[in-house]
Parts: sequence; structure tokens; C-alpha cells
Amino acid sequence: MSISYSTRHASHPSDSKAYDTARLRETYLIEDLFQENSIQVVYTMYDRLIVGGAQPVEQPLKLETFPTLRSENFLDRRELGIINIGAESTVSVDGKEITLANKEALYVGQGVKEVLFHPSASGKTLFYFNSAPAHKAYPTKKVSLEEAETVEMGSLENSNHRLIRKLLINSVVETCQLQMGLTELQKGSVWNTMPAHTHDRRMEAYLYFDLPEDQVVSHFMGEPQETRHLIVKNNQAVISPPWSIHSGAGTYNYSFIWGMAGENLDYNDMDKVQPVDLK
Repeated sequence: MSISYSTRHASHPSDSKAYDTARLRETYLIEDLFQENSIQVVYTMYDRLIVGGAQPVEQPLKLETFPTLRSENFLDRRELGIINIGAESTVSVDGKEITLANKEALYVGQGVKEVLFHPSASGKTLFYFNSAPAHKAYPTKKVSLEEAETVEMGSLENSNHRLIRKLLINSVVETCQLQMGLTELQKGSVWNTMPAHTHDRRMEAYLYFDLPEDQVVSHFMGEPQETRHLIVKNNQAVISPPWSIHSGAGTYNYSFIWGMAGENLDYNDMDKVQPVDLK
């Protein structure tokens, strides 16, 4: 098998308050998501979202099922969202090849039998994906940056000037519960998602990328009155429980992909917390 899998169990906020640095990283940080000639998946117990990375180099990689799913095919009971963070590459969906440029997205619906990630002829291939349980088969759809719902927010004065590209959300593509997009911090800006927020009805996962190898992001998490932090490097992901804030400040500007699954498809369903109310 070209797929390597692991499971992350859910944690209670009262327990996480006592975690030391090692335990926090072990529970919420995904450090080695991209491995050459391999697909890495982490099955989380938060809304059963799967966080994955595929890095084909020598040959295509097939998205295979694994024992935790108890299904013949990966997408028998699931939907899939893919965002390309590498060179222009192709994904085959039941034999149909779809080319994705950098930062373009692909939604793949329930019931698809075969997904293949192909190596690029022009550079490093990195496909990031999320998958959530699905109750209905929606059509496969590619979403370009031009087709995304794009919002410009923040300011350089507040160090948070950013472009939010809503790629796989219900105003752009039909999904069962999965939502994905990416945020690009502009030059001179380093803060994301401030004011912070929680949403008890959905979990979220972040992938930080476009970050120089010698720079980091301090990702803030935890209950608003019990915040903790994780030091995150390029191409590393963070699992964010529904009860946790998810925000960050980098030593350099960067991009990050957000993916959500849970109770609803309302992007604006957030319980905001003002900076002065955090502890």
C-alpha cells in the first residue's frame, strides 16, 4: 500500500489544560504529512474528518481504503476535497484526468471508485486533502481561483491584511458537510483569524504552507480563557476541536488552508472572541 494511516482521538478541554508541550503536539499537530511516493492520512475523531497529504514522485499514487474505514473503496461513504499546493499536476477521478494549478481545488463526491494523484512534470507535487462522511453523491467539480468566492480583509496596520479564497463552500459547490478554502497573508502581515472564534457545531483543520523553511507560525489554540500555542513549520497541519480557538502569528507572511466538517454549512457560524477577552 502507498497509504500510511493513523488515528487521533478526541480530547476534552478540561484534560487538554494539563498537557505539556509534547502532549499538545502529539494530540493536535501533524508534522510529517508529506512523504515522497506516499499518501499520509490522519483519521480524526472530530466529526471523523480525515486530513491527508499526497506526494507522488516516480508514479501515480492511488487513494486506497484502509482498515479504519471498513469499506471497499475510500469514498464509498465519504466525500473528498483536494487543494494543490505544489506544481501544476493532475488528479484522475474514475479515469478522468483533471489538471489542478497551484491553489486550485477539486471536490470529489461519494461513490467514486478510484482517485489517482499524478506526479508533476514541472516541479514538486503536493496535494493536500480533507475527507468527511457523506450521505449523498454530489458531482465532481474543479474550482479555480477565479471561481472561488474571494474576500479581502484586514489591514497592514493591524498586521492582518489577507485574501480569503472560499473554494469548496456551499455558495460555490454542493457538498454534504465538507468546506475548504485558503487564506493568503499579504506581505508585511502575519496574523490570521484575529479576532479569534470558536464554533461548537464544527471542527476545523489548518494546513500552513508558503512559509520559508527557516520561519514558523505560532498557532494559538485552546478555550478562550485557557489558550495554548503550537510552533508550526511549513506544510504542517493542526487539528482544531470545536471548543478551541484557531489563530496564528508568523515570523513571515504565509498561507493556510482551512477545512471544516460538522453540523452545518454556514461559513459565518462563529462565536467571536475579542483579543482583550483572551487569556
